Parts: sequence; structure tokens; C-alpha cells
Amino acid sequence: MRYYQLAYFIDLHDGYRQVFQIEHHRLLLIQEAGQRYLIEATCPHRGHPLTAADVDPEAGTVRCALHDYRFALNTGALLYATEEPCRGLRRYTIVERERDLGVIL
Repeated sequence: MRYYQLAYFIDLHDGYRQVFQIEHHRLLLIQEAGQRYLIEATCPHRGHPLTAADVDPEAGTVRCALHDYRFALNTGALLYATEEPCRGLRRYTIVERERDLGVIL
């Protein structure tokens, strides 16, 4: 297991979205309404990039723009499907340090 730096706190703001390729993982770091989320970068349904997804921090959901699939941000569980069900969304734990944040993989 190793720490991978993703971003400096000074660079983060609401609306921030950045994809990171670390080993075989494609991660998407999002900040909305002061909340940060680290999820897989593509929808598990059809692999559509989640960089254009709608994030609703109040409802705790992320909605894929392609087929309207919705997932819980806190668990990754599939909440709504318009076609066949798919697996849940992979989430990753954000590790905060003094000046930056990252992930341990």
C-alpha cells in the first residue's frame, strides 16, 4: 500500500473535478459544496465518464449524464437505474495531510 498525492488544498474549490490514473485505477476527485469525494472515474453501467455527472451533496448522490443512473456518494450503492442494474460505484477514502490530499492504494 502506498500514498499517492492527488491535489493541494489551495487548488481545490467547489466545481473541482480531476481524473487521476494510478496504476490500473482511474479516479475522479470532486469537490461540491465544500465536500470532497473520490470515486471511480467512469459509470459502472456503460463506462461513461463521470466528469460530467451531476453531484448533489445535499441528497448525497451522483447521477451519470448518459443514462441517468444514480449512486449514493457515501456507500456507492446503485439507487436508480433506467436499464439493467449494475454494480455499485467504487469509492475511495481520501487521506488528508497538512497541505495536500491523496489516496492509499
